[in-house]
Amino acid sequence: MARYHVLIPGAGHGARMQSETPKQYLMLSGKPILQHAIDIFEAIEQISSITIVVAKDDAFWQPALLSHCKKTRVVDCGGETRAASVLNGLQSMADTVAAADWVLVHDAARPGIDQAMITRLINAISASEVGGLLALPLADTLKRADEHGLVDETIPRVKLWQAQTPQMFRHAELQQALSTHLHRQPTDEAQAMEWMGHQPKLVLGDLKNMKVTYPQDLTVVAALMQAVPE
Repeated sequence: MARYHVLIPGAGHGARMQSETPKQYLMLSGKPILQHAIDIFEAIEQISSITIVVAKDDAFWQPALLSHCKKTRVVDCGGETRAASVLNGLQSMADTVAAADWVLVHDAARPGIDQAMITRLINAISASEVGGLLALPLADTLKRADEHGLVDETIPRVKLWQAQTPQMFRHAELQQALSTHLHRQPTDEAQAMEWMGHQPKLVLGDLKNMKVTYPQDLTVVAALMQAVPE
């Protein structure tokens, strides 16, 4: 029977946060952003292991983040891009993860993930051939700008979704997809799988699972996490 593993790429710095500290280590509601995700995955019985990928020269990582963890390990094989970090992480897991095992790749800067979302994703994807991801149907009208910052086109939002994480795929298939298409710089795992000819399934996520990108996002996600029960 296939097992479930988590891979969290945490080698990025997040320049748009305007902070010397990488955003995954910024404090949110009393603990680092990354710690929120680790704690949630640690508490889920179905999850067999959690791998955190950090940069080799990461001066901010603190072993105390794993002081109460039983499933989590850290590997310092972060790459130049998110996709490279994920690929390196998959390769580091190869000796302990079966080819058909599921890997849930989750952004280090999405602290609002909860057990309900993860369970919904696992239940929706486990019987599928390809895999899938959490996502939200797009609510806002999209505008494409020209080089002068003027509206060039309005893009219909019908059938458009905003990708979130975790993104869940078989270990061997995801590793092959990223190895094949790393040079094309996929922005997420689903895109690499799409380039291999697959159609990942979209599973309803949640607004509080937003990615912390800008300084003001810390206040927003903290409020959402407090307002919505897990």
